[in-house]
Amino acid sequence: MTVLKTSLRNFFAHKGRMALSAVAVLLSVAFVCGTLVFTDTMNTTFDKLFAVTASDVTVSPKVAKSDETPQNGVPESLPASVLDKARHAEGVKSVEGGVSSMNVTVVDSDNENMGSSTGAPTIAGDWTSNDLRSMEITSGHAPRGPTEMMVDADTADKHHLELGDELRTIAQTGDFRARIVGITTFKVTNPGAAVVYFDTATAQRELLGTTGRFTNINVTAASGVSDEQLKQNVTRTLAEAGSFKVQTAKENADENRQDVGQFMNVIKYAMLGFAGIAFLVGIFLIINTFSMLVAQRTREIGLMRAIGSSRRQVNRSVLVEALLLGVLGSVLGVGAGVGIAIGLMKVMGSMGMDLSTRDLTIKATTPVAGLVLGVVVTVLAAYLPARRAGKVSPMAALRDAGTPADGRAGRVRALIGLVLTGAGAAALYAAASAKKASDGSLVLGVGVVLTLIGFVVIGPLLAGGVVRVISAVLLRAFGPVGRMAERNALRNPRRTGATGAALMIGLALVACLSVVGSSMVASATSELDKSVGADFIVQGNQRIVPQAEKAMQQSPHLAHVTRYKMLDATLTSPDGKAEDTGITAADPSYADDLRRTTTQGTLPAAYGDDAMSVGSDYAKKHGVHVGDTVTVAFKGGRTAKLKVAAITSDDTALDQGARYMSIATMEKYVPKDRIPPNQIMFAKAKDGQEKQAYAALKQSMKPYPQYQVRDQTDYKKELKDQVGQLLNMVYGLLALAIIVAVLGVVNTLALSVVERTREIGLLRAIGLSRRQLRRMIRLESVVIALFGALLGLGLGMGWGATAQKLLALEGLNVLQIPWGTITSVFVASAFVGLFAALIPAFRAGRMNVLNAIATE
Repeated sequence: MTVLKTSLRNFFAHKGRMALSAVAVLLSVAFVCGTLVFTDTMNTTFDKLFAVTASDVTVSPKVAKSDETPQNGVPESLPASVLDKARHAEGVKSVEGGVSSMNVTVVDSDNENMGSSTGAPTIAGDWTSNDLRSMEITSGHAPRGPTEMMVDADTADKHHLELGDELRTIAQTGDFRARIVGITTFKVTNPGAAVVYFDTATAQRELLGTTGRFTNINVTAASGVSDEQLKQNVTRTLAEAGSFKVQTAKENADENRQDVGQFMNVIKYAMLGFAGIAFLVGIFLIINTFSMLVAQRTREIGLMRAIGSSRRQVNRSVLVEALLLGVLGSVLGVGAGVGIAIGLMKVMGSMGMDLSTRDLTIKATTPVAGLVLGVVVTVLAAYLPARRAGKVSPMAALRDAGTPADGRAGRVRALIGLVLTGAGAAALYAAASAKKASDGSLVLGVGVVLTLIGFVVIGPLLAGGVVRVISAVLLRAFGPVGRMAERNALRNPRRTGATGAALMIGLALVACLSVVGSSMVASATSELDKSVGADFIVQGNQRIVPQAEKAMQQSPHLAHVTRYKMLDATLTSPDGKAEDTGITAADPSYADDLRRTTTQGTLPAAYGDDAMSVGSDYAKKHGVHVGDTVTVAFKGGRTAKLKVAAITSDDTALDQGARYMSIATMEKYVPKDRIPPNQIMFAKAKDGQEKQAYAALKQSMKPYPQYQVRDQTDYKKELKDQVGQLLNMVYGLLALAIIVAVLGVVNTLALSVVERTREIGLLRAIGLSRRQLRRMIRLESVVIALFGALLGLGLGMGWGATAQKLLALEGLNVLQIPWGTITSVFVASAFVGLFAALIPAFRAGRMNVLNAIATE
């Protein structure tokens, strides 16, 4: 009880000094809880949607998971005879056929895409009674003929659609137009998909290219019949008709939930990873806070020891303070986490993904995880300062200064730091020397962790040299004030090292990712300049429909247009080993559009009759040479014996490992209705007509907004923008860790000002002005921030350069250091230091000189 009272008294006596540490815990816990609430809410939204959309039993074509999106772009379907047979199964109340396709694009009269901007699909299908489970018609009526359609209310609101508006639907089987005669509203939250409905006959004809077929059959159970029993009855009835996938509503929902869950797990764990980084940075803040508090209370602790307090009691007293800090910060963090989750939902809503706060999901495990994580991290971070407090002797009560430094401990720490850093550097060198990217990536991870820990441990040793160098360059111009700022930063190297290390972690990751991103863009740009001969590239999120292909081929001013198709096959090499892989079928002009280096043979020969090429890695692995025969079993087609006419070098980032053949060869073995649409298309302008060809091609493809027409300049810019957007998102997530690091600098300076109260009073007494005092503290802060930035940026560039060596094994051969970004971050760190010093410097300048001198 005495220990608890002492801890409470100390905690509330220094509540101001604890505040920033509590904020660090709050932010970290809030990010964790916000991530969990946000992802759980998304899962709840999808769960509700899947639960109400599935019929009691669903019958669909039995296809492998990888085949659920057919390579020909037309959904797999069932004959209507299956529906008739299912109707006769025992326990069936009703049976209804459904048609659904996600390989469509819907545009308005201005050719504006009506689909979601978040990547959610556009779903087209027929309106059935099963849809009444999740939807209700709120305006107009259901479609009744080939010129009528219905859209969901969310899509209508976003694109200002009204009854009577005409929309064009672009499907693999052709384009067709219909007017909106009804608007339907989701009974549950729609995560963002655009949904359009037609009558059944129109959906079959326009989406499947035939009549009398369905993509799924919805079976409703009679009263008293369970879904499981109905599934057994339907399966038994359909046994003679063939093999189908029969699922209950729960199985259907579970399957969909699993697909979404995999995507959601990637988001969740990525965000939790950044929260972990923030926690790691927060540890340094907490360690520094308690270390300084212990040092400032050395005399007090010595008195406690002198009147009978044991080491264990002193130790426990500090840990109880940490426990109080952890509990307070974590409780507030849990509440803030809910606010962050709601904020993320609003952001997603502005981007087109609708998430309702009615589905806000706060599982019992979320606040528990936040509290446990926050408290445990805080208490563990305070353990070393608490242990140091327990070592304070009763004689310390007679000293004015804090606990003397343990020289031996400092030497041991430096030695451990050097060993860890050396081991990490060796691991990075080994990763850079790896022959395979997969082998080197694990070694790279080990090297990153070891060098990071090594720099953290060796920070106090580095602080002395690095701070002196920075001071010589930066602080000498400020005369005596600059020299005092330098000495203050060097006064406690352990504290400076820990404060700088917190900033170092975030900036190291920023520098590493900047190097990797810039190198990827530079490598790809270099490869494009060297290898791509095509003037124009056309592609989109969906494969290119035949009508868009025709429009491109008819565009004027073009010397040639190249079709490029991807299809699945099983390759059996001469050594008898089979491998499921992808095959690229293209027009012979592709040899000019993408100039591939060959190690054997010539690429144009690979586009000959019953010929193909393989990559050098495949050839080396299976002992394949030009002239050998490879057996190719085409998915959905026949098996061919193809002659290897060329072996392409895999030392490239474009089409690495690709197997080429002509479209004519592919068409001999794959039925017409199984041939895939183009994945991408290329075009070459006639000599001197590049500008005219570009404008004409843009105009020709204007009716198909789902595809982008790019020349090489556009393509490079798009690549740079995509990498930039990804990096900006990562930087945004890393901002939390950097904010916590800034709080650490603020806290260190604030506690340092308190620690040096008497010294500050004496300086003011002998003539130091308030302005000079504030400048001294600001300069000290800038030096500490630049110290952390220098270590972080240097370490990050080392990581990035090593990662680029691994990327070079995948064809990304150019190392580019983004000096502009690195310099900007370094300069920004100085402003971070200035910002962090504002409040501590202000407080120091307002001190009463006599009271400060009288402070013990």
